[in-house]
Amino acid sequence: MTNHTQGRIELICGSMFSGKTEELIRLLRRAVIAKQQVQVFKPAIDDRFHAENVTSHVGRAFEAKPVASSAEIPSLISPDTTVVAIDEVQFFDSAVVAICEQLAEQGKRVICAGLDMDFRGVPFGPMPDLLARSEQVTKLHAICVICGREASRTQRLVEGEPVAYDDPVVMVGASETYEARCRQCHVVLPPRNGDVNHE
Repeated sequence: MTNHTQGRIELICGSMFSGKTEELIRLLRRAVIAKQQVQVFKPAIDDRFHAENVTSHVGRAFEAKPVASSAEIPSLISPDTTVVAIDEVQFFDSAVVAICEQLAEQGKRVICAGLDMDFRGVPFGPMPDLLARSEQVTKLHAICVICGREASRTQRLVEGEPVAYDDPVVMVGASETYEARCRQCHVVLPPRNGDVNHE
């Protein structure tokens, strides 16, 4: 009978620039030192730094396999892998939640990292489900670029100005289009069509 005692889901979440990928890489390096077999996945949409690495904003990197959808992940996992990591998990479809659950049931340690809210301050994609199902949640904070307080929100800017609520949710970028802000300094303009749908 398979021993499932080590199977678990861990989630690292927060705004942009809060150190999520940095923390993920730290945990993965510790797993490698412990001689655990590690595999890392990332959405193919996120190619900001390197197509086949997860890379933090301060430049630290770890080899990762880009996949177009979460459905690709199970077939790519080697039998001897004990730690599975998924970076930028918010970009995946809802099926990623069941895949993480399945891997944990198989006795694997699953570590996910991602934005808990989109630029509107709305829970992002599969993140609410993962937050509820994870054995361990680490919420990280950045520093608000406006007031210097603890930041939990991601501000999207286009040509230096805040965007509207009904702008596209997925728009991969870095410091030139996003900032970390606190609740009070976070700005989202009213929707252009006048209809706010709070998901």
